[in-house]
Amino acid sequence: MSKHLKEKEEKILHVLECLAEESAKGTPIVVEGKKDINALRILGIEGSIISAKTGGKSLLDVISEIEKTEAKEVILLLDFDRRGKELTQNLTKHLDTMTVRLSLNFWRELSSLIGSEVKDIEGLASYMETLKRKTINS
Repeated sequence: MSKHLKEKEEKILHVLECLAEESAKGTPIVVEGKKDINALRILGIEGSIISAKTGGKSLLDVISEIEKTEAKEVILLLDFDRRGKELTQNLTKHLDTMTVRLSLNFWRELSSLIGSEVKDIEGLASYMETLKRKTINS
C-alpha cells in the first residue's frame, strides 16, 4: 500500500514540478477561482495565473485577459468536476479560433493520477499534504 502511495505522490510531484517550470517560462495558467490560485501558490507555482470565475467575469473577459498576456500557449487547469469540464470545453471552443495554443496535458495527467479523490484544484494542496502524511506514517 505505502509503495503505491509513494509512487503516486512522486508522479503528482513530477507533474507539479513540470507545471511550475512551464509557468516560470511565462506560460499562463487558467484556473477557476482565487482558492485555486492560492493552492497552486502553496504548491510552488510562481508564474501568471488567470482566474476564470472571479469577480463575475464572463467568458469573453477571460478570453480578453488571456489575449492580453500575448502568450503563445495557455495551460487550462480547471476543476475536475462537471462544471470545470464544461468551462474547459467552452474556453477550448473559443480559444481555438485564436493563435494561442491550449495545453490540457497537466489537467489530463493530474486527473488520471487523482481520479475522483480530488474534485477541484483548490483541494490539490491539502490532498498532497494528506498523501505525504500517509506515506510517512506507513
